[in-house]
Amino acid sequence: MPDHQPDTPSGSHRHSLRQLAAPARLRESLAINRPPSVRNAAIAGVQVALAVVLVAGALHHSPWDYMAGFGGLGALAALFGRFAPIAQRRRIVLTAGGLLVMPVALLSLLAWTGLPPVAMLLALAAVSGLLASLAHRTQMGAPGAVIFIFAASAALGPFQDPLVLLERTLATALGVAAAWLLCLLTDQWRDLDVVPPAPPTAPGSTMAPAGTHTPPLTPGYAPMQALRVALCAALAALLAHAAGWSHPAWAAIGAVAVMQGAHLPGTVHRAWQRTLGTMAGACIAWAILSFSPSFWTLLLAVAVLQILTEMVIGFNYALGQIFVTPMALLMTTLASHGEAADMAISRIYDTTLGAAVGIALALALSSLAERMHLARHHGAGH
Repeated sequence: MPDHQPDTPSGSHRHSLRQLAAPARLRESLAINRPPSVRNAAIAGVQVALAVVLVAGALHHSPWDYMAGFGGLGALAALFGRFAPIAQRRRIVLTAGGLLVMPVALLSLLAWTGLPPVAMLLALAAVSGLLASLAHRTQMGAPGAVIFIFAASAALGPFQDPLVLLERTLATALGVAAAWLLCLLTDQWRDLDVVPPAPPTAPGSTMAPAGTHTPPLTPGYAPMQALRVALCAALAALLAHAAGWSHPAWAAIGAVAVMQGAHLPGTVHRAWQRTLGTMAGACIAWAILSFSPSFWTLLLAVAVLQILTEMVIGFNYALGQIFVTPMALLMTTLASHGEAADMAISRIYDTTLGAAVGIALALALSSLAERMHLARHHGAGH
């Protein structure tokens, strides 16, 4: 049916909601895929893990031990460009590093001015939209803008000493430098002949059954998606804040992870995968944190979880969430201590809320073309 026709029953929001809630979407989200290269994924995980250990460990034994978590955030730059040629990879890691350092510096500056929590959450939402647009324009690829937004969320904590702004920024930049250097030294061990996954014809889309049509990219996609991401992050964070939850920024991250593309089947797949994986991963985090581990135990656990995340996430995003959830919680603990059970339970609540908000807004803001694509995808799956 042509996309220019009026909203028909098969392309209506109500009809699309039933298709998104169909059991087939859950079954699709649990499918196991074959990643392009487990070797490259494992090497990227080791590169990040080593950078985290080196930088966070060095900061722990310095007068700036409270900045170890920010150093670990900068090390995440090595996650990007794992299939790129060596020279191009260096540029990608540096670009990713800039997209990690920039939001940390910007939100730290706003935190220093003493903005109230709601204003900081709105600032995080605006920055999330900007980061989503920049990640698309620079073609950063997986794991996407959610990594940069995770780094931004760590900078929301208020402080009064202006030196903290400089310390946060430099610690994050130090992590980026370590990641870049380790990539420089070890990138030749990657499989440089592997064919990277084909870019989706619509950002955030997943493989659809043969014969289905995927809406094409348009030049206006990035600014429109930036507005969607900002709105989604703001709504999720403000709802979590209104509910009195202790980590409302996590709800924004969960919403953005679901909203990384406008493709409706991919959106609900990501929501299922993130929610189920987070539930399992939060249990692992609670088990680790309940023993009140030392700094070095936490750091070793972060390193191991990072490697495991990269090795399994290519098979299914939910499998990756089982390990990335405790890793994120342990990195949060490195930066600011929290009670284990509270953090794990909050992560589940915030992720579930973020996924629900992401699906709701993706459907509410969807075009007829997107809903018709969902209808064709649903029909082909049966």
